[in-house]
Amino acid sequence: MSDASDVVDDDESRSGTRAETGRGGTARSVTGSGAGGRSGAGLRAGGGGGDGDRERGRSRDRDQPGRWDDGLIARRAAERAAVADVPPGADDTQEPDTLPPLGGSYGGPLRTRLDALHELVGLSRTRVEGEALAEAGRVLDEAAARQRLSSRHTVIAIAGATGSGKSTLFNALAGVPVSETGLRRPTTSAPIALSWSEGAAGLLDRLAVPSRLRRRPLAGGAADTGLQGLVLIDLPDHDSAVTAHRDQVDRVLGLVDAVIWVVDPEKYADAALHERYLRPLAGHAEVTFVVLNQIDRLGTEAADLVLDDLRRLLDEDGVALGEHGEPGATVLAVSALTGEGVPELRDMVAGFVQERTAPERRLAADVDAAAARLRPAYLGDGRSGLDERARDAFTDRLAVAVGAQAAGEAAERVWRRGAIRACGTPWLRLYRWYERIREHGSTDPHLASPVEDELTARQRVEQAVRIVADEASRGLPTPWAQAVREAAARGAEGLPEALDEITVTIGDAAARPPRPAWWPAAVLAQAVMTLLQIFGALWLVGQIVGVVEPGLLPPVLVMLGGIIGGPLVEWACEGAVKGPALRYGQEAERRLREATAACGRARVLDPVAAELMRYREVREQYATVVGTRPSARIVGGIRGGAGRLGATRAGGRGR
Repeated sequence: MSDASDVVDDDESRSGTRAETGRGGTARSVTGSGAGGRSGAGLRAGGGGGDGDRERGRSRDRDQPGRWDDGLIARRAAERAAVADVPPGADDTQEPDTLPPLGGSYGGPLRTRLDALHELVGLSRTRVEGEALAEAGRVLDEAAARQRLSSRHTVIAIAGATGSGKSTLFNALAGVPVSETGLRRPTTSAPIALSWSEGAAGLLDRLAVPSRLRRRPLAGGAADTGLQGLVLIDLPDHDSAVTAHRDQVDRVLGLVDAVIWVVDPEKYADAALHERYLRPLAGHAEVTFVVLNQIDRLGTEAADLVLDDLRRLLDEDGVALGEHGEPGATVLAVSALTGEGVPELRDMVAGFVQERTAPERRLAADVDAAAARLRPAYLGDGRSGLDERARDAFTDRLAVAVGAQAAGEAAERVWRRGAIRACGTPWLRLYRWYERIREHGSTDPHLASPVEDELTARQRVEQAVRIVADEASRGLPTPWAQAVREAAARGAEGLPEALDEITVTIGDAAARPPRPAWWPAAVLAQAVMTLLQIFGALWLVGQIVGVVEPGLLPPVLVMLGGIIGGPLVEWACEGAVKGPALRYGQEAERRLREATAACGRARVLDPVAAELMRYREVREQYATVVGTRPSARIVGGIRGGAGRLGATRAGGRGR
């Protein structure tokens, strides 16, 4: 048998007709499509006797020896003659479509899920790898393209392996031999489209079905109202030895609304079918028909056993079966050659087409598949994010890095030391001066205090950033965990220098401690005590040298009052300064801690929080994308498995 494309090309070159036998055994004339490639012209019924006379005349002219056919001119002439003979309205290119607009609209959950998927892709484009988002982008593109086209049509592809009889089943559903069948393999080399109603040109253009391979049913097609809106595609063999054929199958299967898989008793368990198509497309069960063809070659019991084994294999593939009222794939057995089970399949397809929900169900399954591929990028393990404990711990580590606590303690010591120095006795200050000279060999008072103004430890800052980044990214999916770490690393650049600058800007609180109001009074009291000691000593000396009248008790009392009062004033000042010194040190620590926390928050915590917020947004969008699947499809006007022939063993063969 010749290839279907070869037959069409032969018809075009001759611009003639084929004699075909209809259902009643009567011959009918089919006008070949012209060079203009009118869709479906090769399958429309011819007119009355005038058509036959013209065709017979052209045939006699071609049979005459020496007759020259100029090819293109002859084909154009034949095309004009054919257009004149086609009844009005028979060709969808002859008069405009008077039906409602072709474009559809997605409503309800599907519209929400598509919008969420669009937002998800936009929010994730710089975080998630492009390969992971490619499938989601393809689904969005296909959804937009399908929405612009006819919503009144349902495109169903018939796919199968070599020798499974899919072209025979295609012809059986069409009611006329549209697709070439035969023993030569491959028989079908290009997709052939059969449309039961007008307005499907855009859909066929999207499938890249050439005009010369677009057909319209002849006998009974126009009167079959149940199939109005059906566009049936006969695909090449998915296991063809020709790579181009397999590529065409893969391309078309990604665009059609539903698919009828035709298997035969010999190759129904073929690994190429299950591993390459059925298993990856398990989520598309609601728009999938699996037809066991050629049951006329089996007995009743053998057919039931094969059908049960086919269901088992589909279950292992993850394909949900539409049994017991549940949504899923339809499985049934037919014989395209004898017609057994074909009417049941035709009725089921008609009910499926009249629902007009196949495009939305196909897109919903595509969204499910895209969401499943994106799941590792949006769902992590456990709870993620930064809590108050992690933020406070980060602030504490930065405070330790800049020495906030040490700076506060130093400020407190300086305050107390200044109070003691100002309010202490001159003899005690003289003693401390001597101790500094003996220990350090210098009179610099700053050498007596430890050095607390070290620059920020870079390693401590880096460790603090690393710890907070690890805590924030814990439990996140890999892309978002990486984004959080990168945001923290970018913020950590220059953070030690910024903290050093803050330390310098705030200044050393221990360098210039403020003096309280009571310090002058304490200094005056200490001066009075010192003067009393000096006065009493001079009084005693005057008595000794005879300048002053003798009297030991008064000068001794005066000198003892000064000697005892000086330490008492110093001790009183030291006790009074403890509270203010402590508060002064705490205030110095607080200022440095707050400035450090503000710098760390602006440079590290805020960018990390922004990434976590973005992740929460995309996770919410992903939850919307996952959504809920629509209810079970209605087949043949009856919801559930009761109306599905072939869903059980008893109905498997339509007996």
